[in-house]
Amino acid sequence: MTDRMTQTSRLWNRNFFLLWQGQFVSQLGSQAFVIAIMFWIKHTTGSASLMGMMMMLSMLPAVILGPIGGTFADHYSRRKIIIYSDVLSGTFVLVLAFLMFLAPGNTQLILVWLFLVSLFWGIIRSFFNPAITAAIPDIVPVDKVAGANSLLQSSVQISTFIGQGMGGFFFMLLGAPVLILIDGITYLFSALSETFITIPQTLPEKSNRLKEKLIQFRKDTMAGFKFAWGNKGMRLVFLMITVLHFFIMPITLLLPFYVEDFLMATPAWYGYILSAFGFGSLIGYLIAGTIKVSGERRSFIVVGAMIAGTVLLASLSLVTKAIIALLVLLLFGVLNGIININIITVLQTSIAGDMRGRIFGLFTTLTSGLSPIAMGLAGVIADLMGQNIPLIYGICGVTLILLTLVTSFLRPFRRFLAHGLST
Repeated sequence: MTDRMTQTSRLWNRNFFLLWQGQFVSQLGSQAFVIAIMFWIKHTTGSASLMGMMMMLSMLPAVILGPIGGTFADHYSRRKIIIYSDVLSGTFVLVLAFLMFLAPGNTQLILVWLFLVSLFWGIIRSFFNPAITAAIPDIVPVDKVAGANSLLQSSVQISTFIGQGMGGFFFMLLGAPVLILIDGITYLFSALSETFITIPQTLPEKSNRLKEKLIQFRKDTMAGFKFAWGNKGMRLVFLMITVLHFFIMPITLLLPFYVEDFLMATPAWYGYILSAFGFGSLIGYLIAGTIKVSGERRSFIVVGAMIAGTVLLASLSLVTKAIIALLVLLLFGVLNGIININIITVLQTSIAGDMRGRIFGLFTTLTSGLSPIAMGLAGVIADLMGQNIPLIYGICGVTLILLTLVTSFLRPFRRFLAHGLST
């Protein structure tokens, strides 16, 4: 008992460190994987539609399975969910790498397995994400949750900065198969690291009868829906982020085309620009984790960052130089980091541990609900419009500005950002 209290009195305790460094390594491989796959599809097929379908498949399971994954994280060991998720992810990715090495000319076979990997990855993340987010308040002190979120998200952004910054270069130097092989290995390393983690968790009593288990599981899942939907402020935050994601997804998906075909830059610049966004997000995470704000001040900062961020995204439609696009996404990353840490921290500190997994599973489902549709539509629309990327960016950007301005006037939205569930 004493050891556990001593361990959880510090932010940098053994459990958090192991989780942090494992995620850092796996994310490093994943960022290189994303670049390898996106440019492999672009150079092999030249189709924005295929790229959109792949991204849609990777995101669709989270929409359907998010609440189930969240309830699962409340009912079963979050530690085991995290470990098994990384093992399965690594296995699927390694199979893809071997296919590319052994049958490089069989584009159809590689595409089929790539789409299956995207689907499986999405399913696995539906269980992994609620488990890891819900586990944070269990392994660090309550007053250090914001700092833990900042550090964990910072590891993602540092890996993004390195992985995507060098990903374009290594894609040209080593090719897609090698980068995908590295990604698979990093997942397995992360799983090995996570086996040494202890996550304190009180699990509910389980019935031995399958029918009773399913009934209780359904009741608990519905309880999560009712809890989230019953709070007007939380409901507005969820819906707002859902719609924002819908119009941000086309900008993300079409970025390789924007860089190569509109900015007339090399694939390496795609990595540089994404790294700038990642570095900016890292700065934002550090700011949000270091400078503690609460109440109306936090609400004002989040709303202001959302408005400024949408203006920056809209400005991409007018940018013609890669270096300017890099600076725009650097600044957007800073604002994005500040927004994410504050919203996640409000949710984590407002929700009891036995409900936390369900709410974050529902959060993933609702906020990502329209993203797969946006990805699929963006690729098709881009091809139909002759890949007029600046026009698409302009339409999405202006829509984002209008939506953010309207939502910022809603008092329940601002009050939730300020006080969480206390109102």
